[in-house]
Amino acid sequence: MSLKKESRTDVQFHLAALRGDCERLRQLLDTGKVHIDSRDRDGTTPLILSAAMGHTDCVSELLAQGADPACCRTTGTSALFFAAQGGFLDIATLLLDAGAAIDAASMDGGTPLFVACQCGHLPVVEELIRRGANVNSCMKDKASPLFIAAQNGHEEVCRELVRRGAAVDRARADGASPLWIAAQCGHHRVAALLLRAGASVDHTRQDGATPLFKAAHKGHAAVVSELLKYKPNLGCYRYVN
Repeated sequence: MSLKKESRTDVQFHLAALRGDCERLRQLLDTGKVHIDSRDRDGTTPLILSAAMGHTDCVSELLAQGADPACCRTTGTSALFFAAQGGFLDIATLLLDAGAAIDAASMDGGTPLFVACQCGHLPVVEELIRRGANVNSCMKDKASPLFIAAQNGHEEVCRELVRRGAAVDRARADGASPLWIAAQCGHHRVAALLLRAGASVDHTRQDGATPLFKAAHKGHAAVVSELLKYKPNLGCYRYVN
């Protein structure tokens, strides 16, 4: 993406969006000297800035004046991506109502649903799924939203994803499953939830390590207790640290 150098007025416009100064936004737009979707060197627009900072009134004003919700930074991240990351449900709703692409992915394959799951923003997760977000989408490394939620220990987000049809054994490129990563990270409640949902207790990573092996290796006794309820294989596995 080729970006022209910002003018002083563009800089002021971006600062107003960043600070949530809706009155200043209107003043600058009224001059006719700024474009509603003016970009900085990273491709960031005023709408993206306002969405990322949680300035609902600015987002509403920019959309009303014609800001494009599809605009993305050079990394592929959109206003909806940042609203989801920040947990700003009202802003996410405004953007979706304005036509923002719900599964628009960043360069690494992350979508708004991924970052909402990563940060544990359950209301945003619920709204994105209700609007049609793909619960079984994958990042470049094949990690799923459920994997990301399990990795970060967000039990209620995991519950919602499973309820909405997330594949419990969908593995990352290295073979690690959501249960495997929950076991490694010591999230015993998430592990219990996944096991109840039918996750394979003996799902191995490429190096042969099982969830039980990782939980024991890391000293996560509560996870080990949950796994033992499902009669895992107690044999030895090849493991590369």
